[in-house]
Amino acid sequence: MHTNFYAVGPGLYQETFGLAPAHLQPGQRFVHRPGITLSQQDNVDDALDTVNSAMIHYDARYAEQTTWKQPLMVSTVTLQRLIGMTSKTFGRRRRIVRFASLGMKRPVFGGHTLYAESEVLGVDGALVSLRTTGLNQHDEVVAQIEWKIEMDPALLPRDPALEPRFASHRQRDDGAWVEQVGLYFEDLQEGETFIHWPRRSITAHEAQRQALRSLEISPQFHDLELAASLSQAEPDVPQPWVLAIVTALTTRTFGRVNANLGWVDVEFGADVQCGDTLEARSTIREVRNSASRPNEGIATVDTEARNQRGERVMSYTRTLLVYRRDADNPYAASGY
Repeated sequence: MHTNFYAVGPGLYQETFGLAPAHLQPGQRFVHRPGITLSQQDNVDDALDTVNSAMIHYDARYAEQTTWKQPLMVSTVTLQRLIGMTSKTFGRRRRIVRFASLGMKRPVFGGHTLYAESEVLGVDGALVSLRTTGLNQHDEVVAQIEWKIEMDPALLPRDPALEPRFASHRQRDDGAWVEQVGLYFEDLQEGETFIHWPRRSITAHEAQRQALRSLEISPQFHDLELAASLSQAEPDVPQPWVLAIVTALTTRTFGRVNANLGWVDVEFGADVQCGDTLEARSTIREVRNSASRPNEGIATVDTEARNQRGERVMSYTRTLLVYRRDADNPYAASGY
């Protein structure tokens, strides 16, 4: 068994991800989860950001006259998403050494959902050869990639948490290993604390974009001259976005949540600045049955986040509706 967590103290667990080369051998197959649904906006953004002049990707009138009858997804969007999907298993890679082949087998359009599966072809020390296959929501192969990566050869931290509830993969009947996405309600134990990983760094461009997309037109969030007049290197970071980031950092442990029932006691500490890196940890305060939803239970969780200087930037309490392991849930039906 491989694990998503390592024990770093009594009732204290550190999230991690990615297997070491020593855990891999030729013939192993991994089913990566989650998948991702692409949109035409993804297509347009990637094409324009990379100065892709092929109008097949963003001119619908032109695309109607082609074989496809609609804008065709940029091939490198598919490539980037498929490689990104492998990171829960191969996240300890240092670099991609080469792509031996990048085969696009079937068209991808906005509205399609991509999934990835990988087979280990060879292991030579820290070098691992892989074949990654991309499939759509109809299980049709849309791409196949043969590539070689250089991985961090160091072993994972000591004291892996090897309880079955912490398994990073489950083995299907056909031998493939399916990545797991969080803890079930039965796995949550009162008093346990989880240090979430990875951390998240804040950039000025992201902060400005999030403010403007939220209709936050107050100048302190996007006016560089105002920031300079206040002796600030960058504009302010919107606090609702900080809440969004910290909440998202917890989702590798709380990935089996059916609904977020809300926050209370949201407190802000040190102001988050552009360039800061945030780390979150959560403690299970209470777990209880749901009177109206037998397939789920209710968990109350305390979360705090600190910056790279160790200053507390936020804390809150959140109530979650979490799927039960043996109840009717969406995982098996959707290939998770």
